[in-house]
Amino acid sequence: MSEVYRKVPAVALRGMTILPGMVAHFDVSRNRSIKALENAMVGDQTVFLITQKSIDSEEPEKSDLYQVGVLAVIKQVIKLQNNVVRVLVEGETRARLLDLTAEECLFAEVEVLTSDGEIPPQEIQEAMVRGVQETFGRYCRLNPKPGKELARQILDMQDLCKLLDYVGNNLPVGFEEKQKLLETDSIQERYEELMLILLNEINIIQIKTEFQSKVKEKVDKNQKEYILREQMRLIREELGEDNTVSEADHFLQETEKLEADEEVKAKLRKEIERFKNVSSNSSENAVIRGYIETLLELPWNKASKDNRNLEDAERILDEDHYGMEKVKERMLEFLAVRNLTAKGDSPIICLVGPPGTGKTSIARSVARALDKKYVRISLGGVRDEAEIRGHRKTYVGAMPGRIANGLKNAGVKNPLMLLDEIDKISSDYKGDTASALLEVLDSEQNSRFRDHYVELPLDLSEVLFIATANSLQDIQKPLLDRMEIIEVSSYTENEKSHIAREHLIAKQMEKNGLQEGQLSISDHALEKLIRGYTREAGVRNLERKIGQICRKAARELYQKGKSRKKTVKITENSLGKLLGKEKYNYDLVNENDEVGIVRGLAWTSVGGDTLQIEVNIMPGKGEFQLTGQLGDVMKESAQAGISYIRSVSQKYGIDKEFFKEYDIHIHIPEGAVPKDGPSAGITMATAMLSAITKRKVRKDVAMTGEITLRGRVLPIGGLKEKILAAKNAGMKTICVPAKNEPDVAEISPEIKKGLEIVFVERMEQVLKTALAE
Repeated sequence: MSEVYRKVPAVALRGMTILPGMVAHFDVSRNRSIKALENAMVGDQTVFLITQKSIDSEEPEKSDLYQVGVLAVIKQVIKLQNNVVRVLVEGETRARLLDLTAEECLFAEVEVLTSDGEIPPQEIQEAMVRGVQETFGRYCRLNPKPGKELARQILDMQDLCKLLDYVGNNLPVGFEEKQKLLETDSIQERYEELMLILLNEINIIQIKTEFQSKVKEKVDKNQKEYILREQMRLIREELGEDNTVSEADHFLQETEKLEADEEVKAKLRKEIERFKNVSSNSSENAVIRGYIETLLELPWNKASKDNRNLEDAERILDEDHYGMEKVKERMLEFLAVRNLTAKGDSPIICLVGPPGTGKTSIARSVARALDKKYVRISLGGVRDEAEIRGHRKTYVGAMPGRIANGLKNAGVKNPLMLLDEIDKISSDYKGDTASALLEVLDSEQNSRFRDHYVELPLDLSEVLFIATANSLQDIQKPLLDRMEIIEVSSYTENEKSHIAREHLIAKQMEKNGLQEGQLSISDHALEKLIRGYTREAGVRNLERKIGQICRKAARELYQKGKSRKKTVKITENSLGKLLGKEKYNYDLVNENDEVGIVRGLAWTSVGGDTLQIEVNIMPGKGEFQLTGQLGDVMKESAQAGISYIRSVSQKYGIDKEFFKEYDIHIHIPEGAVPKDGPSAGITMATAMLSAITKRKVRKDVAMTGEITLRGRVLPIGGLKEKILAAKNAGMKTICVPAKNEPDVAEISPEIKKGLEIVFVERMEQVLKTALAE
């Protein structure tokens, strides 16, 4: 059944489709549409609403419109400003457009579609109704926007046609989808189309919800930071400041500029790709960034140019330090070899000597002379292997070891690296630090040193390593074997005087604000200062005392005024007023030859010293007593000495019963000071034999050496310091083991001047020299 209307006023809708049963309002501004509404209101208030195919068309023709629209009843018309009319309509029935007439308004000839095609059986309709209701219920559960009231209304509807139109009206879909529903004649097809739309919307909502939940999980944790960063980025964009390249691009640019092998660059590119794929809010981002920056800062193939001028290097070394000839000579040899071969392996040197003798400062001077970058690594108290090799990247707060970090700070691969206090390293459950240094200080292995953090081989073969130590006894043998040992011995008084004149006085005057010529220290005052106020192998305390004198001189000049006194002169007599009483007195040679008292020589950490060994004989039961806080080795030396004396007692006229009827007591003064070592063996044996035989020992003889049971004299160490101490004490003759003759030959003539050095192999030679006639 169909009914034809003639010239029904028509309104072309843009971007919306109205279905039967739908109550909707829309605004009309085109003149023809307003005229159509006016004509409809004059008649039966019926208007034909047809949707434009394109919303851009201002004067649509028939070809610009869809073929099926809806006949609607106008419920309300409201005139707004700017010639706009708002109209409220209710869709009645579908109608097909047959013809369109454009006069002062649009009139449409339409065919009313009163039939919905073939009606399905009742049970099928019931199934369709339930299917639509259930599907729409699922839709409402996923999308709460339609509301509970709409869902209840749809559940109450049983008319299939009305249900299909009602659900279609309330779906948030485009006008094209609703137009398909409007143009569908068959209920079956309309049902299928609506279900397809519903299911598609449900699927879209599910995907959207799933996606949002995944995004929410990632964003929630750092949402605040993320939003702030985005706001900052937008602000920069608005200000025109967002012109910098990204960090990853910057890293890639730096990688291409890097002077390194392809292995290093390939590793960097791989890490940069990882860096790109990691969120900026992730903790791993900072780890990877730190690793990349470390690799970029390391000097892989970047080297500094060494000073090739031998004379210039020698001049710098002599300017900075007095003496230390062995160290200077070795450095100049290295430079000469480097100049001849254009390569030359960098030496690994260990400077061993007492504190304050200039080991650390000579390393800095060597770096200046060779024009090398200087890196100091203090190993005192280091007990963790990771301090040398670095931590693995998997650990929180991981960083490269001190060696790799030193190279990074130097900026070149051939610096001078000072390993200070190498004898002070220790080990614990975290690893052995000395063992970790074996690879660093082995010239055969250190060309591919692997730091746990860097994970790439570092070339240390061109690094000039200089280690410092106070004692070789505390350095592990394998580590000691890898280094070239140069002993830095104690300074003589003459050397200290030169150092003070050439370096220390000028340094302290500048430090305390004194100009040249404002302070004068006489030679005798300086000699007294060295002998009476300091007792050390180096010059640290001497520098402190000179600093104290400079401060007092500065105060005197300031208080009295420069106009009245321009120079402060320090003499031997005025030294006591400035520094107080003398702190040290040398145990000078005795006035007379005595029985049972012999002068021994000892080595200490601050230089050499003399020890008076005293022996007393008293009636008793043959007991043997040792006092003076002696160590086990020293006690055993005394036992060996008394055994030797008993074995030669007949030769020296000692009664057989003497060792049963008399007690022997050996004492070494300064009992509060611990003493140990075998070098006092011949001294104790000489003192015991002198006391037993009542023969006097020469007052001007000192001795050092280890004794055996058969009376042989074995070599000892620290000879330079011991001979220096003997000379300062006023001794004239020194008994030294014959096997130490090469060591004596290396001692400067300045120290040996005025001394008679007797080389002894057996105890008989010692007694012949020491015992008075």
